[in-house]
Amino acid sequence: MRMIKNPDEAKRLARTILSDILLYNQQKVKEGIEKDSLFEVLADELAEGQRYYEKMVDPELLQATNFFNEAVADVLLKQGGQIKSEIW
Repeated sequence: MRMIKNPDEAKRLARTILSDILLYNQQKVKEGIEKDSLFEVLADELAEGQRYYEKMVDPELLQATNFFNEAVADVLLKQGGQIKSEIW
């Protein structure tokens, strides 16, 4: 298996993983945003996605970047922004 060493590829992988989590867990995302419990509701999915990301990306690049967490904010929170919530 080839390790991803290119930052752009790693960033794309992180966004793809989070997009899949959003796509396949739309009801959980909606509920999590509405009840301000997004990270608790998606804890298993996020942990699995992060494990996969870390398995695919070169350890040096993992240490030097924060692409997975950035993707969480960019994909889940921004795309979920149209969901009604007391905190948004």
